[in-house]
Amino acid sequence: MAKVKFKKRYLVLLGVTAFGLWSFTAPQNDKYFEILKNLDIFATMFKEVNAKYVDDINPNTFMRNGIDGMLSKLDPYTNYYSEDQIEDVRTENTGEYGGIGAQVALLDGKVMIVLPDKGFSADKAGLKRGDEIISIDGLDVKGNLERASEYMKGQASKKVAIEVLRQNEGKLNFTVDLEKIDLPNVPYFGMINKDVGLIKQTGFTPDASKEVKSALRELKKQGATKVILDLRGNPGGLLSEAVNVSNIFIPKGELVVTTKGKLEETNATYKTLNSSTDEEIPLVVLTSSMSASAAEIVAGVMQDYDRGVVIGQKSYGKGLVQQTLPLSYNSQMKVTIAKYYTPSGRCIQTLDYTHRNEDGSVGKVADSLKTLFRTKNGRAVYDGGGIDPDFVVKKKDYAPVTHGILSENLLFKFGNEYAPKISAITSIEEFKITDQVFNDFKAWTLTKKFDYSSPLEIQLQKLKEVAEETGGLVNINKELSALEVKLAHSKSNDITLAKAEITQLLKEEFVLRAYLEEGRLQASFENDQDLKKALEVLSNKSTYDKALAGK
Repeated sequence: MAKVKFKKRYLVLLGVTAFGLWSFTAPQNDKYFEILKNLDIFATMFKEVNAKYVDDINPNTFMRNGIDGMLSKLDPYTNYYSEDQIEDVRTENTGEYGGIGAQVALLDGKVMIVLPDKGFSADKAGLKRGDEIISIDGLDVKGNLERASEYMKGQASKKVAIEVLRQNEGKLNFTVDLEKIDLPNVPYFGMINKDVGLIKQTGFTPDASKEVKSALRELKKQGATKVILDLRGNPGGLLSEAVNVSNIFIPKGELVVTTKGKLEETNATYKTLNSSTDEEIPLVVLTSSMSASAAEIVAGVMQDYDRGVVIGQKSYGKGLVQQTLPLSYNSQMKVTIAKYYTPSGRCIQTLDYTHRNEDGSVGKVADSLKTLFRTKNGRAVYDGGGIDPDFVVKKKDYAPVTHGILSENLLFKFGNEYAPKISAITSIEEFKITDQVFNDFKAWTLTKKFDYSSPLEIQLQKLKEVAEETGGLVNINKELSALEVKLAHSKSNDITLAKAEITQLLKEEFVLRAYLEEGRLQASFENDQDLKKALEVLSNKSTYDKALAGK
């Protein structure tokens, strides 16, 4: 999320007691009087319900429900955080936390290590993807994710004893250090071919720009004459880091973003402050539907200055700025205080939370209301709907059977059992899933319970529902039943038809276990359509130049 820090802060202090609010005389049309009046009503109601409701009420839960209900009428980024959530807020803002450095989840009632973070304590101690956590410091945590997570956090330098159950090996014991976990913004960078380097950026926490700059310089040392900045799935972060990352590719003194809000102090312009690192290297920025906020600022800036070509899918469309404010009793809130605008003047916010539909739903900005803006070279760009790529790559969806396999985590479970049979992976590029491995997976999968529906089956079910609602089902039920029989899928045949994509996912699963997330990313390159389009554009100077010239 994009954030901004103010030089001034204005605080309105409301004194609330268990019996109401301090009152004062004010005109009925005074907004602040209306606020105090409604707070007084709310406090009185809370007191009466707590005193007289037939069952006991938990004050914290009751009030939290009220707060969440109130804020839900605004936007999803304006949130309240109780004292026990502050650590999560700090992690979100800084990318740092104290722990063992591993992603943990509850799967089939088991607390599982999903992925150790490369180079951190869990990885160095030997914990692996698929380990079930049984106990921590001798305390049973089987099936209790909340308890396990609590026991694996604490002061840096402390050690914890973790007992796990590893498939095919039984119970194992590890001593793991708790340490400050500073998650990188650039988990991977490397050469894609002899002259193109790729930088994968996943966040905009402090030092994001330093990591991107360092990666760019190292890639150029390795021979990169063109670069791809991969912002796909990047949810954003600090506005200041969006400015600094943009500054790597554009010169000092250039406008990056403007913020505009209700209060005068929220209106600001942000320009690059330093000399650029490289203003000439051909650049492609990859975006996806989950590239948001600060990631969209960077993509929009590169587009508005015609500094680079944007490839992929339309971005998320979050043009809102948040500020975190302290509240009483060590609680906090994050509130939307402004909208941001790219150098051309466009706001890429997609959803209009202020003007909701009559049913309370949120609508997108209508195409008829979108405004035309121009890039530095005069190319047409529009506001109100995220960043539109210069080259759109349509995402190929998985087959229904593959969705069924993924929804039941069958690749993960198969990997737990089958990993010992996979020889050491010495080269990610050369590692292949053999027909034997695929056939073993297919046979194993057919023994598991999972379901899925083809597009035709989904439409047939909708037809049955409509027929039943209108009273016509009895007349066509025989025909619909016959269609159901014909459409009934053969899992074995469907898995075979989806062999190519399942084989790719199997490769990524086993590479992930051997080389963690960095390896999985490299394994995905060979089937990455966005990346292929980026290499195609970068390999043709005429195509690249025409795209930036709007021809």
